[in-house]
Amino acid sequence: MTEIDVDAYLDRIGAERPKRPDYEALCHLQERHMMTVPFETLDFTLREIPSIKDEDVYDKLVHKRRGGGCGELNSGFRMLLEALGYRVSLLGGRVLHNGKESFRGVYNGHAVLRVELEHSYLCDVGFRWCPRRPLRLDARGVQQDPHGAYELVHTPDGDVEMVHEGVTRWRVETHPRELDDFAATMWFCATFPGVPGAGQLWASIVTETGRVSMFNRVLTEYSGGERVSSRVLVDDEEFLKEFEAWYGIKLDKVPDVPITTEGV
Repeated sequence: MTEIDVDAYLDRIGAERPKRPDYEALCHLQERHMMTVPFETLDFTLREIPSIKDEDVYDKLVHKRRGGGCGELNSGFRMLLEALGYRVSLLGGRVLHNGKESFRGVYNGHAVLRVELEHSYLCDVGFRWCPRRPLRLDARGVQQDPHGAYELVHTPDGDVEMVHEGVTRWRVETHPRELDDFAATMWFCATFPGVPGAGQLWASIVTETGRVSMFNRVLTEYSGGERVSSRVLVDDEEFLKEFEAWYGIKLDKVPDVPITTEGV
């Protein structure tokens, strides 16, 4: 396990060091992570391949105060949980819905954490529609969360699908994966033109009532599961100001992204 400065990571997400690695602390840590470390694909706009090595992920999230994709965010959260005494494994999966329609994402195109306590839980801090609290793996039926109704559906071949408000969002395998298993997929997603999101800017951060998402120049705010505003940031100065305000990242210039008028 890579050694990290736990206090620095906790300061990054605005959380206190838990007294013990229990469920209540896990809920708090997951929520704080989602509300402070954004999902963002700035590297993809530059056609750069993000590193998933522990030391690089830690440096990016904590020292550089950036966000990242699902592999980076969940890998960073894994390091923090392990350092705090949790038993964690990394699971590989695929995204099955892009917010508008169903599709079949690439294998190991998504990463989820499995945390072992008195029960097994799935944690995900790197997906726009993930719950704010861990989902109990052996629970059947709907699990209520501040982000809505969730259900884990166990497939006949042993995988698990996450259903959010009636929409199947992702599917994961239940056996552990190594970080190296995601390296080829990271390269593919960052460079291949046919992959949704390649060369485009996606960003999202959880708020007290919902989330604020960016797709290229379109900024969309959600509250209570409903879209409350959406606007195209045509002016560069306004874009840079809003991006820093919501995602905590100061940019020197607006990324070269396609012109779009519809958000996510």
